[in-house]
Amino acid sequence: MSAIPGRVSVVTLGARDLPALRAFYRALGWPELPSSGDGWCAFLLGGVLLALYPVEDLTAEAAPDLGVPTGNWSGVTLACNVDSRGEVDRAFAAAVEAGAAVVAEPTDRPWGGRSGYFADPEGNRWEIAWAGSAVFDERGALTAFG
Repeated sequence: MSAIPGRVSVVTLGARDLPALRAFYRALGWPELPSSGDGWCAFLLGGVLLALYPVEDLTAEAAPDLGVPTGNWSGVTLACNVDSRGEVDRAFAAAVEAGAAVVAEPTDRPWGGRSGYFADPEGNRWEIAWAGSAVFDERGALTAFG
């Protein structure tokens, strides 16, 4: 057995304007933890916690030698896989309605799926994707892929 379990439990985004970013994710209708506030908040998404934390505080903990990141993109994408090809377009439209910026409209991909990219109000890139090989449990957690 590995000393580190093979799982991702929490994804934390360093927020420059936490109240605005929190409002965006709430507008998506995602379930926010009751303990959330404008100094830290989190959304429970299919078994993974999406946390928002002030970027200065996150930098002090996780990258004190690097300083607060600059620019609009960190080089990381997050993805929300959906159950059907058509659901990609509906979910993408809902994100844009909630205030997301379109990065790449949904399109059929060479790998056989469909996806599109949007940016949240702070430039974090999200992919809404459908892959026929993705299998989810009753909670929406990914149980198999490929």
